Amino acid sequence: MPAEYEAKVLDIDPAAVTDLIRSKGGEVVGGPTLQRRYVYDIAPGDQSKWIRLRDNGTKTTLAVKQIAHDGIDGTYEVEVTVDDLDATNELLGLLGFRPKSYQENRRTSFVLQKAQLEIDEWPMIPPYLEVEAESPDEVRRIAALLGYEESQLTGENTTKVYKRYGIELGDHKVVSFT
Repeated sequence: MPAEYEAKVLDIDPAAVTDLIRSKGGEVVGGPTLQRRYVYDIAPGDQSKWIRLRDNGTKTTLAVKQIAHDGIDGTYEVEVTVDDLDATNELLGLLGFRPKSYQENRRTSFVLQKAQLEIDEWPMIPPYLEVEAESPDEVRRIAALLGYEESQLTGENTTKVYKRYGIELGDHKVVSFT
């Protein structure tokens, strides 16, 4: 599985970060959009690998994600585009997979010097910025360009981010804005 190179900056002000990204030459490329996703366990009890079925408002994707560690280069992902969220959810059900949760977030996407930046807003927790680039060094460089020190970056997945705020994401079958 190919590695993703990404890090989060937690507890941001979306409007201020939007202005900051634009001031550095970044461009908005999407959003804000509502993303809807189903998450499925691959092996019960193994929280390091899961299936994600996501509709981001313009396309629907099916991915297997695996966490090796919490570093910038610690997530591996294989993703394909599918035609329909509900039909793919039904197909996965026929294969024996049942969603462990349904989740929503709002995302605004940017490009800055070939890096992909996302402002993610999730229910119950403060917004965060995600920086994804072609290498860990490039993630750190783009974060520094925006004024963030390496100590402000985390490679933790969303489940661990929720845990930072005292919320066990696994206890919530539905994470929604409604």
